[in-house]
Amino acid sequence: MNGGGDRDRRGPERFQDECGVFGVYQHREAANLTYLGLHGLQHRGQESAGIVSSNGERLFEFRGMGQVAEVFRGKKDLSGLKGRMAIGHVRYSTAGESGLANAQPLRISCHRGEIAVCHNGNLINARELRSSLEKQGSIFQTTSDTEVVLHLIARSKETGFREAVIDSLNRIRGAFSMAFLTPDLLIGVRDPNGFRPLSIGKLRDTWILTSETCALDLIGAKPVRDVEPGELVCLTREGIESFHPFPPANPSSCIFEYIYFSRPDSNLFGKNVSLVRRRLGTELAREHKAEADLVVPVPDSGVYAALGFAAESGIPFEFGLVRNHYIGRTFIEPEQSIRHFGVKLKLNPVRSLIEGKRVVLVDDSIVRGTTSRKIVSMIRAAGAKKIDVRISCPPTIGPCFYGVDTPSRSELIASTQNVEEIRKFIRADSIGYLSMEGMFRAVGTAGNPFCTACYTNEYPIPVREEDQASRREVRSPRSKGRDNRRIVFRSV
Repeated sequence: MNGGGDRDRRGPERFQDECGVFGVYQHREAANLTYLGLHGLQHRGQESAGIVSSNGERLFEFRGMGQVAEVFRGKKDLSGLKGRMAIGHVRYSTAGESGLANAQPLRISCHRGEIAVCHNGNLINARELRSSLEKQGSIFQTTSDTEVVLHLIARSKETGFREAVIDSLNRIRGAFSMAFLTPDLLIGVRDPNGFRPLSIGKLRDTWILTSETCALDLIGAKPVRDVEPGELVCLTREGIESFHPFPPANPSSCIFEYIYFSRPDSNLFGKNVSLVRRRLGTELAREHKAEADLVVPVPDSGVYAALGFAAESGIPFEFGLVRNHYIGRTFIEPEQSIRHFGVKLKLNPVRSLIEGKRVVLVDDSIVRGTTSRKIVSMIRAAGAKKIDVRISCPPTIGPCFYGVDTPSRSELIASTQNVEEIRKFIRADSIGYLSMEGMFRAVGTAGNPFCTACYTNEYPIPVREEDQASRREVRSPRSKGRDNRRIVFRSV
């Protein structure tokens, strides 16, 4: 994940990354490019990774549990992914258990032929649709909401594949940025609200689909444009065929992509992420001044907001917390309990910078508050004389139902406690959250074309009680004995 938070049995302390989607149309090294693209999107999901390729006649598959480098361990793992088209996926589960069966891309073979799909988002009516499909005889192989779409496509009465995709997606509610692959076609699609990002790039004569533009930089491709909300694109030798087959909806792109999820070197929804984060820090410094000696970010996602805060306030910026970037997926916890071990594994204060100083601690968000409390305690133990906490977004009071793994509403500290109570809980000398108005000024938008439900409890797509129940059911605890095997289907 991007930030320095930890996770325990109660759920995530920080909002967890979602998923990353990548696709290549017409390149002799399509699978290799997709592999590199997934490296560029690794921050969006670390549970599983996979690639499906096409040689024009059949699909080839390789996927497994773990990060990209853990799944694809050498050239031999990519050598069987033949063809000039491919789609790939990195996953953090927001719907469905963490396990090999749910690793994407998902692939089926039906009367339409072979179909593969990868998905970033969350379908809030998946439980209802799945129940209906099972009563009609459908047999599901996964607990992922994405599989519902494949069943709908297989059952659609439309004759063409593109029309069947449109017919199926018109039956779902929620967030989806998807890539579909058949032996001879690559399709990208984004939901009418545009919750999750999806961009088009080009590498000479090769078309690329990607969740973020930073992955284009890695392979030397150039960004062309975003897939528009409600747009379906077919990538062909002649270029891009564009369709807008869904009823229009109010734009509701996830504003938290700017604040936390996306890599700072990406351009998202028409703006550079690092510049937006700096402006968030600038607005934060204007709204919540502090008398201090140092501005210290919580790395990595708090860095750019802290830079903006320091520049605006005139307070020197220092990396007073150092992040360990080399933590594997598992580690051995010491038998004798070490205080704040989970946070200390990832972050360590620089005593020589902090001791005797008044510190402004800048972070992107507070979810449950437990990690913030531990970080404040660590900085205090390193000798800080005063700690003013500054958060570069408004208080988080609502869970996400559109593709982000968040705690339940009752676990979000700001949903049950006011700002002063939060300050006391994390044991800071002061705390200041950026206002909604300040956030919009930083993003530089007229009006509000964003989803801000996590700050307002106002959901662009109404979320029924049964939808909330469905979300609670599919978010299951991670097993200590996870199946880490890889799955290899070279062809059908």
